[in-house]
Amino acid sequence: MRKKDPYLQYPATRREVLAWARTTGIIWMMSGIPRPTYAASAISQSLCIVRPEQTEGPYFVDERLHRSDIRTDPTDKRVTPGIPLTILFQVMHLRAGDCQPLPDAQVDVWHCDARGIYSDVQDSGFDTTGQKFLRGHQVTNARGEAQFITIYPGWYPIRTIHIHVKIRTATIMNRRHEFTSQVYFPDDLTDRVHLAVPYSLNGRRRVRNHHDFIFRDGGDRLMLQPVETNNGYTATFPIALVTS
Repeated sequence: MRKKDPYLQYPATRREVLAWARTTGIIWMMSGIPRPTYAASAISQSLCIVRPEQTEGPYFVDERLHRSDIRTDPTDKRVTPGIPLTILFQVMHLRAGDCQPLPDAQVDVWHCDARGIYSDVQDSGFDTTGQKFLRGHQVTNARGEAQFITIYPGWYPIRTIHIHVKIRTATIMNRRHEFTSQVYFPDDLTDRVHLAVPYSLNGRRRVRNHHDFIFRDGGDRLMLQPVETNNGYTATFPIALVTS
């Protein structure tokens, strides 16, 4: 049997997933509403963007793989094929109007490969139990940064292209905080990327961003804007975690 997420049994109906997502602490940075004035520097203010939470999904495995380059499977040293993608997460801490970098937070990322397959799970179309490709975590530095080297994700039925992220903090005000969400890609960029092998071997994807039932709940505020490099893409994703 595949590993199950305790809150979401997959596959779930669209209604079930939406109902679950609405019970999470989704926080919005509404457009048209003036941003508060923070006591942090101008640089910190530009990074202080509150994002909505989204479902963890059925494929999270707490592998405790502390690494930046998640392309390699540590079990056999194979490198997952695909177009290289570097993501820099800039994690901030927003409390009582003050926005500062958040050090020592654990940032986990996981996503499917170019074929739409996740590692270390069982599903109807694959069994990758024991493999650990495209999974890992980093701990934020003094600037709140955690960087990952991975590949541009592929697609699988019912979902648009996405990467999962979970941020778990060290103790703040005698409490630990956890934030789970997903990040997304512009459809036109994905269309170009998926023309290349190995993505093209998976056929044409079936779901675009605004057709995705999870993306519709805040996905437009979770968009990456990758920039092309010599051998792939790079993207920066600032995010502020709110604590009371």
